[in-house]
Amino acid sequence: MFQAPHGNPKTPLPPVEDPASAAANPPPHGVDRAARPGGGDAAGSAGPARKARDPFFDNAKYLAIVLVAIAHSWELVMDGSRTTRAVYMVVYTFHMPAFILVSGYFSRSFAGRPDQVKRLLTGLVVPYLVFETAYTLFASWATGDWDRSLSLTDPFYLTWFLVALFLWRLSVPLWRSLKYPLAVSVAVAVTASLSPATGSDLDLMRVLQFLPFFVLGLLMKPEHFDLVRRREARIAAVPVLLATLLFAYWIAPGMKLSWFYRASPVEDMGMAWWTAPVMLVLLTGCALVLTAAFLALVPQRRTWFTALGAGTITGYLLHGFGVKALDYWHVVDRQDWLASPAGRVVLTVAAATVVTLACTSPVRRALRWVTEPRMDWAFKEDPAEAAAARRQTAPAAPQPGRERQEGHEGHEGRDEAAVSRTLQLSRAGGGRD
Repeated sequence: MFQAPHGNPKTPLPPVEDPASAAANPPPHGVDRAARPGGGDAAGSAGPARKARDPFFDNAKYLAIVLVAIAHSWELVMDGSRTTRAVYMVVYTFHMPAFILVSGYFSRSFAGRPDQVKRLLTGLVVPYLVFETAYTLFASWATGDWDRSLSLTDPFYLTWFLVALFLWRLSVPLWRSLKYPLAVSVAVAVTASLSPATGSDLDLMRVLQFLPFFVLGLLMKPEHFDLVRRREARIAAVPVLLATLLFAYWIAPGMKLSWFYRASPVEDMGMAWWTAPVMLVLLTGCALVLTAAFLALVPQRRTWFTALGAGTITGYLLHGFGVKALDYWHVVDRQDWLASPAGRVVLTVAAATVVTLACTSPVRRALRWVTEPRMDWAFKEDPAEAAAARRQTAPAAPQPGRERQEGHEGHEGRDEAAVSRTLQLSRAGGGRD
């Protein structure tokens, strides 16, 4: 989701899903399965019907992934445009924190159960391996540089978010056991920003600096989101965003974009060491305010794009090929009109359209073998799930003291009991996706 300026092959994004947002974890608060910054959750065991899926989170994920794709496309044309650079800075201030915070919120129930670990591996690790390879091969083909090596420990472009979400999810039990998890996560982020030894393996610099947003999401409750869904919050969001845009326009020429990517130690940016914690705190505060303003403006009812919120993982993973193709083939250099105001509008609309199409159901179904593979062959059978399945399919035990009726009546009684159990199981599964 993050991309350094031209020439840097690594970029951050989700969304999600959550990008693979909640793919590896059943959502809390009665909310049905949500896609990650992040994909959709795997099917769970049959049980009581779940509450209706809250369209608010799907709307937020879709709008966030559209902003991600648009911001990535702006990186190719914002040179020479102070306005585009200012808007880009505002979007980059909050789009990743918003994805990560929502991912943390939907990770609250992760406890390392076998079924959760299975979804973690199939929903994050498998997509990472496939798309890390795909982006590397695409870069080699598009540039003609076949000497480019594949490194599974150095995420290429936007695949870093899958690694980050995997590591954050694994650490959930740790954060839930600490007395002051948010303070500890902030201390970790500050230390990482000061340490050049953190290195680029697994993009740990970025993973650790964004960690506080994930931990904050773990600590959030439904009533916290209710605050930004109030009418007063929607009214306040507009002047907040306008004031932020004006401020960003003022500072845009001299602002280092590396601060927004959070991928480099402070000494690599040629800044004094004390600027790292100061900028980290300032940007974190701005990110939280802008995230609240963004969520306040997200529609709460079902809209035409609500269903697309469940497919943000495919939108996130696929839109990067289009952006990288424009970069590798120097399309903007050859078609310089794209760097004009009208060209930027065309590029913005094109990016929004491409990522929207990538979130649709046909695309999700076509890529399910990558984003939601079952892979039952690779995992041991969970004893708890097997026992639950046996209890659901086992015939009802005869009641003590009742004699088995002979012939025709006995068969009718058993058939009625079987039909009754079937109807109960059908009703229990009716609320699932």
